[in-house]
Amino acid sequence: MDRNRYSRVVIHRLALFTVALTLTSGATAEWKEKVLYSFQGGTDGATPAGGVVFDKQGNLYGATQQGGGSNCSPMAACGTVYQLAPPAKQGDPWTETVLHVFQGKQSNDGEFPSGGVIADALGNIYGTTAYGGTGDCVLLGIKGGCGTVFELSPPQTKGGKWTYTILYSFPTAKQGYVPNGDLVFDSAGNLYGATIFGGGKGTTCDGFYGGNCGAVFELSPPKTKGGKWTEKILHSFAGGKDGANPNGALVLDRNGAVYGTTSAGGNQACKTTSSLGCGSVFELKPPTRIDAAWSEKLLHVFGGGPKDTGVPDAGLLLDGKGRLYGTTFGGANTDSAIFSLTPPAKRGGAWKETLLVDFKNCGGYFECGPTGLTFDSTGNLYGSTNVVFRVNPPKQKGGHWTLTALHKFQGPPDGRSPDGMTFGKPDTIYGTTLYGGTGQQCQGGCGVAFEVWP
Repeated sequence: MDRNRYSRVVIHRLALFTVALTLTSGATAEWKEKVLYSFQGGTDGATPAGGVVFDKQGNLYGATQQGGGSNCSPMAACGTVYQLAPPAKQGDPWTETVLHVFQGKQSNDGEFPSGGVIADALGNIYGTTAYGGTGDCVLLGIKGGCGTVFELSPPQTKGGKWTYTILYSFPTAKQGYVPNGDLVFDSAGNLYGATIFGGGKGTTCDGFYGGNCGAVFELSPPKTKGGKWTEKILHSFAGGKDGANPNGALVLDRNGAVYGTTSAGGNQACKTTSSLGCGSVFELKPPTRIDAAWSEKLLHVFGGGPKDTGVPDAGLLLDGKGRLYGTTFGGANTDSAIFSLTPPAKRGGAWKETLLVDFKNCGGYFECGPTGLTFDSTGNLYGSTNVVFRVNPPKQKGGHWTLTALHKFQGPPDGRSPDGMTFGKPDTIYGTTLYGGTGQQCQGGCGVAFEVWP
């Protein structure tokens, strides 16, 4: 089991300091897989994180946590943003173009992209860096910045240079520290995201990062071209019985409510190896008045026991009926799982949790620690541990969800430890792995971009 994927919090800490089922037995469908590109480390990039996103021309975009510049102490490296272009002839290799190499303290442009990127209708790319920028956050005695939100704009002429812009540099930990996970747009062009630490509330979440327990933020675009984006903290987590350390990868419903998960906090009787509390699923509702505060509600507090699970690690999915889906790494007395939350039938009622898949046999074929999920057009769920899998809903009400293995990663020269996937054309999944591939500058490989298909 890959402990680097225990949670995003642990991934960051590691970077700094250096199935059995309760339902139908899993089948194997043996989908085909192809490595599209193996990252080589150095300025080429290493450890791609958060999956990929397509543009209208079929190019893939993503970010690497490492590689890039070398002025990012105490981080191992600064990271990159890349493009992968499909070949003109089927079967030929994809072509990588590094769109931005983060330089760290040489230019205060950000360090260590902490999730995937998203794209708008004009082809602009948006993402976050966990560290860097002009903020005054100090880590291990070094001013490392509090993190950034960035934009990359495509060139006006083919073959030109992309334009890199910092939309927001978190100035102090109070405004948020270590932004993490994918951003999300609303219909008005506002960006929403989360920071693992900072926010100004909570004092016991982590000593290295000032103790604050994280925040959910909104970034509003300027009213005039060239103006500054404006940040607003929607909720600062207090830890304790409140959530702590939000994961990012938020979802929005049609009414503007924001949903997400925290990897810690909540049930104080549930203790994991690195935190107090097994995490929560939360809802943030927008105010009815412009000057009023957003309201937080914990929809579910994980218990970590044999009938529940804990430590949600990869954000949420929202279906057309208002149900939420997510994954957990496991709590104090249970292994990882895929869960759903069904909204109450009556206003004021409780949300109902259902464990769809319970990965009890950690170290077995399916391993543990599933990444974020994605739907296909018919409502099947797809995700990965070190296996790309599909979860089919029951054909009859009250039936079991069915887990099927599609591809198991083998390690170099294949990938290892996938970290986010998306559908391109029908029945074809694209994604990245943190490790594996042919890169020789990284122990265990520098990661790959891949596709799998039936």
